[in-house]
Amino acid sequence: MTRILVVDDEPQILRALRINLRARGYEVDVAATGTAALKAAGSHPPDLVVLDLGLPDLDGVDVIRGLRGWTTVPIIVLSGRAGSNDKVTALDAGADDYVTKPFGVDELLARIRAVTRRHTSAADAASPTAQLGRHTVDLAAHTVIRDDGVEVRLTPTQWGVLETLLRNPGKLISQRQLLHDVWGPGYETETGYLRQYLAQLRRKLEPDPARPRHLITEPGMGYRYQP
Repeated sequence: MTRILVVDDEPQILRALRINLRARGYEVDVAATGTAALKAAGSHPPDLVVLDLGLPDLDGVDVIRGLRGWTTVPIIVLSGRAGSNDKVTALDAGADDYVTKPFGVDELLARIRAVTRRHTSAADAASPTAQLGRHTVDLAAHTVIRDDGVEVRLTPTQWGVLETLLRNPGKLISQRQLLHDVWGPGYETETGYLRQYLAQLRRKLEPDPARPRHLITEPGMGYRYQP
């Protein structure tokens, strides 16, 4: 049974999520402070964490960093902070997804299912191949082959952007992280680079570049590869 740790200082949210998650077969632990969350995670390691950022004792970002010091468990941020800077900071600290309050329970449950699938199939995600629509991407050989056998040529930078996304299927990758990983330190604010290269990749790989199905933009936050 999947164990979920819900961390929030609002009793009504803790109660609502505990009821809804248990009704769907999840085992649920709750914590109202960051300190209690870290202690609970250490005592009974969860399979997934739903975390509010506005906690009374610790900032939620510090809780993320504390968890990331020893575990790769998926973390979904559930927060009233809607600013893009807050979202990017949480993602850069190690969060896997971000849901803004007020939220719909159905949306949160869908996000939980998505990150759970991704985490449990991590071994498959590490496979040297990935599928992007009509294209098979060989991450080891650095090749992209269309289903008719034609190879699609990518520049080294295009490949760097694509590989980073494909190695994290379904995960929201912040603009800052993507820029750092592909271009290096000092380029974290050059968001125009990403718009340019994502447009190039969509023209080469998406059936309809104007309505991408696999290389998705999350406005103000970053990008994700949707298998």
